[in-house]
Amino acid sequence: MIRDFAFPEILSIAAGIKATILLSLIAFCGGGGGGLIVALLRTAERKWVRSLAAMFVDFFQGTPMLMQLFLVYYGLPVLGFHVNVWVAASIGLTLHASAFLGEIWRGGIMAVPRGQMEAASALGLGYTSRMIDVVLPQAFRLSLAPTVGFLVQLIKGTSLTSIIGFVELSRSAQIVASTTYRPLLAYGMAGLCYFALCFPLSRYSSTLERRLATRS
Repeated sequence: MIRDFAFPEILSIAAGIKATILLSLIAFCGGGGGGLIVALLRTAERKWVRSLAAMFVDFFQGTPMLMQLFLVYYGLPVLGFHVNVWVAASIGLTLHASAFLGEIWRGGIMAVPRGQMEAASALGLGYTSRMIDVVLPQAFRLSLAPTVGFLVQLIKGTSLTSIIGFVELSRSAQIVASTTYRPLLAYGMAGLCYFALCFPLSRYSSTLERRLATRS
């Protein structure tokens, strides 16, 4: 039965927006914590620690996000962990974000002048104090623009979770299009919603890059 494109269909797409935003926040916050750990491991003094972290990053940067989602969604039940699509999508995107944010923040840490670390060591600060009080605040400022840029990519990347059954914005639009036979209207509305979410962040990222370039 063909349905008209009416208020219930708009509510369905709105629910997809809510799911997209919530999943993006979960993945970004979880990936932020994981990314900080990855960045610290990638800049650790022990070579084997750096190597392990590099293997993690290489895997998630060298494989498609879709395959990563499949591995989580179908792999966890094999290990005895039966999870729903919300958990699977959150874990998959969090691991993906951890690898990419870890590399972004590693670049920020490496961009801090080495003299800052040497000066902190001369003052008798330990490794933890040097990182927390001296290096990480500067690295965060340097990495802020690419971090916001990655958030934009993460929001758009949530559309891939529809493959494992997660109903986010693009999947909601697909359902509406299949029931109303108005694909242009449904996908057009979804595209405008993605634009409304991503465009302000993209502009903010560009503004941050210009400000940092001016200060330097």
